[in-house]
Order: sequence, then structure tokens, then C-alpha cells
Amino acid sequence: MDDRLHAVCDLMVPLVREMAGLHAYDGQVQDLSPEGVRRGLSALAHARRAGDTAADPHDEAHLSVFENTLKVQYGELELHRRDPYPHLSNLELTTYDRAYAPAGQRAEARRRHLLQWPDAVDAAIASLDRVSAPVAGALLGAVRGLAAGLDGDREPEAVPALAAHGRLVAHIARAAETGDPDPRLGGAALAALMGSQEGVDVDLSALAGEAERECARLTELLTRSCERLDPSRGVGELIPELLADHPDADGVIPEAARLTEEVIAFTREHRLAPWLDGECLVGPAPPSRRWSMAMMTWAAPGEPDSASWYHVTPPEPDWPEREREEWLSVFSRTSLPAITVHEVAPGHFAHGRALRHAPTAVRRVLHSLSFCEGWAHYVEEVCLEEGFRDGDPRFAIGVALEALVRVTRLSCAIGLHTGALSVDDATALFMRDAHLARAAAASEARRGTFDAGYGRYTWGKLEILRLRERARRDWGAGFSLERFHGALLALGSPPLGLIGAALAA
Repeated sequence: MDDRLHAVCDLMVPLVREMAGLHAYDGQVQDLSPEGVRRGLSALAHARRAGDTAADPHDEAHLSVFENTLKVQYGELELHRRDPYPHLSNLELTTYDRAYAPAGQRAEARRRHLLQWPDAVDAAIASLDRVSAPVAGALLGAVRGLAAGLDGDREPEAVPALAAHGRLVAHIARAAETGDPDPRLGGAALAALMGSQEGVDVDLSALAGEAERECARLTELLTRSCERLDPSRGVGELIPELLADHPDADGVIPEAARLTEEVIAFTREHRLAPWLDGECLVGPAPPSRRWSMAMMTWAAPGEPDSASWYHVTPPEPDWPEREREEWLSVFSRTSLPAITVHEVAPGHFAHGRALRHAPTAVRRVLHSLSFCEGWAHYVEEVCLEEGFRDGDPRFAIGVALEALVRVTRLSCAIGLHTGALSVDDATALFMRDAHLARAAAASEARRGTFDAGYGRYTWGKLEILRLRERARRDWGAGFSLERFHGALLALGSPPLGLIGAALAA
């Protein structure tokens, strides 16, 4: 890496270590203390002034977006002072569970990382002086869960780490009780954050209007699909019954494995992604990530090739029956096919394979999360258009239900941070528009207090759909999904403001 890319990565250590596979950062924590952040921003500015312009104009623009957004996030908005999540990512040890290197090498890196927990926690406590009560309350469980599996009797280095973890838990618990009750970033700050991340100017009012129209379109798709399945009953009556049709806890992983084979075969047959080499295994997430029901952990582009993992986590045997049933409903035979398209193919697994073939370091290393999630969300509907499980309306219902959750996130992110919605209002919106039960709706609403960009799924999807229509017009008879997807993924995971470069391919 050149100095500019290195300075960017130094301010994104947990992200580039895991998603890009830059294991030179193994065993390290990022200095997120106030002084550490100032030093990182100073190094970033110096490298930008002294460094060369990237040889490829698109790569120069891509790199510049990331330089700018780090300046906005840490310099202007000072998110390290109000958002515990970067600090939690900094402590995360799960990345060492993946088989990207020999077990002994990974264990030693994990040991060195754990030894630095006390310093990282002290830095977090020094920085986190603006945590609102709603954000602290929403993340307190995740903070406590960081120490899952640590045992001072087996790992001597875990003893000071656990003591430091206790200090962090106490700090966040105190913020949950005494912090500012208002979690809002404010409209100007939210627009600056979203726009800097994607290299665009963001009009929140216009984006909220798009979300409202998309919600109406998806509601119509859901209604039509339910009518196809059973014209005698309404959406409200059908959905609980469909979600109750799921494998038992022992059957979740085998069913997800069968679906993985099915979606990869469909993606290959319809040429929906340029690369589907490599191996995708299916199994439960590591203990520290069992909070996630389904997620992809790909073989990152900067590391030797190995299997990617589609983590599908059944409920724990000792959970109360009601909690087990709610968890299993996510793996219903209506929902799980759309989830597997998103996580595996043509979604994240296929994208991860394409990233390994991206032509430059900038494209392999710097990933726009709005593009990454937008792509995986976009291809859910592509598979519907291309006839995946064409005779079964449940797939369309699953696509619509997943999409309604994502578009409601976009509406709620804007509403929560501009003050148009309270957390209770957002909860009610998830219940009404996304058909979530109250507990799940409340969880989604709370997430919006700290993950201000969680509307990225729908935003990214809409931008890709817009570009696809331009490609149809510009390319005419030369348009195909194979060509469009290949050109798009050759850009890596680009900021949304730069995806138009695919049309020059």
C-alpha cells in the first residue's frame, strides 16, 4: 500500500483487518483516544498532501472519498465521542476464529490483541464523553457480550482484559442512566455523514420521499404475492402462519446448506455474478457473534484463499420456548430463501469472490458499506425477476418482507436523527410497515439510535437500480445483467457516488 492508503487503513483497523483481510494489523488495536484520533487525522492529512495521485482516476476518486469521510466522522462530527460501536469493534476477537492462517499464528495474534484490551478500554472511556442514554442502553448488551468465552483460568492475559472490560461496562451502564436522553445527530450532521461516506450530496427530504414511495411499492408486491398464495385471506392473517413454518433448531443449518447449493446453482445458470469460485460452508457463528441470526464471513481479498462461511445460528437449547420460536421464525421457509440469496449468491459470497479479483488495492481494500449491503439487497429482487422459485409465491413474500424492514430502517434513520420520530414512533412504524412483532420492532428502532446509516441497504439498492436503467438506455441491445453486474463488481465496493464509472466499461 502507498502512504495515503495506509493512513486511511490506520483509521479503519478493525474493518480492514476483517473485510479486506489486512492481517498486518493482527494483534493490534486502533488508538481511539482523543489524542490518538488527532494523530491519525494529522497523519491522514500529511499523507494526502505529500502522496501521489492514484494512477487510475476512479481509484483516486474512491480513495479521496474515504479520506474525506474519515475527516468528517472523526474530525468534524467526533463520532468516537458519542458512538461506542467503533470501540467495540476495536476490541472484537472473532476475526481470529477464521482459518486464514495456521491456528498457532492466529492464537498468538489473538493473545497480543487481548493484552491490549486495558489500553483500548482506557482510550474508549477517555473518548466516550457524549454517549446518549438511548445509545448506551441499546448497546449495553453488546458491550457485555464482548467478553463471552474469556476465561482467566485458561488464558492469563484474560485476567486484566476482563477487569478492563468491567470498567467499560460500568461506563456505558452509567451513560445509559445519566446520559443525554436525546440521541439525535441532527439533520445536517446525518446528511454530512451519509454524503461523505458515499461521495454525494444528500438531500434527506428527497431521500425520505424515495423511502416512502419504495415502501408503497413493496407493500403492493407483498399484497399481490399473498393473494397469489391464498386469495381468501389477508396479509395480516397469512404472515404469522408463514413465519411459523420453519425447520426445528436441528434442521436450520441443513436447510440453509441446501439453499446455499440452490442459490449458487441459480446464480451460475443465469450468469448473475462474474465470479463464483471458492467454497461456501454453512454453520453456526462463533460464540461472540451468536447475536447474529445470519451473516456472511467471506474469504477476504487480502488473505490466502480459504472457505467463506455462511453463519446461520439456531436458538440456544436453554432459551424459553417463546424466544426460541421467535428466533426460528426468521428461518421460515418464506424468509430463509431470500436471506440466503442476500448472504450467499448473488449476494455477499459472490461479491466477496469478485473482490478477490478486483484489479487494484484501493478497490480490494476500501469497501463502501452502502454498496456492499445495497448490492446484496438489490440481487434479492433480481432473483425474483429472473424466476427463482417462480412457482412459489412465498419467495416473493419473503423478498417483500425483508425489503420492508430495510426501507423502514431508512425512514427511521432519517426520522430519528432529524427529530421527526421518537424511538416509540419508530417502533410503531416497524410494526405497521414491516409487519414486525413489538419486540423485534423495538430492537430495530433502538438500533437506529446508534447506527445512523442503517438505511444503507435500501439506499444502495435504489442507486444500483437507477444505474441499471441508465445502462439499459446507454447500452441498448448490448445490455445484459451479466455485463452490467460484471462492470459494477469490477469497481470493488465503490462509494455510491462513483458507481456510474461502470457504464464506461
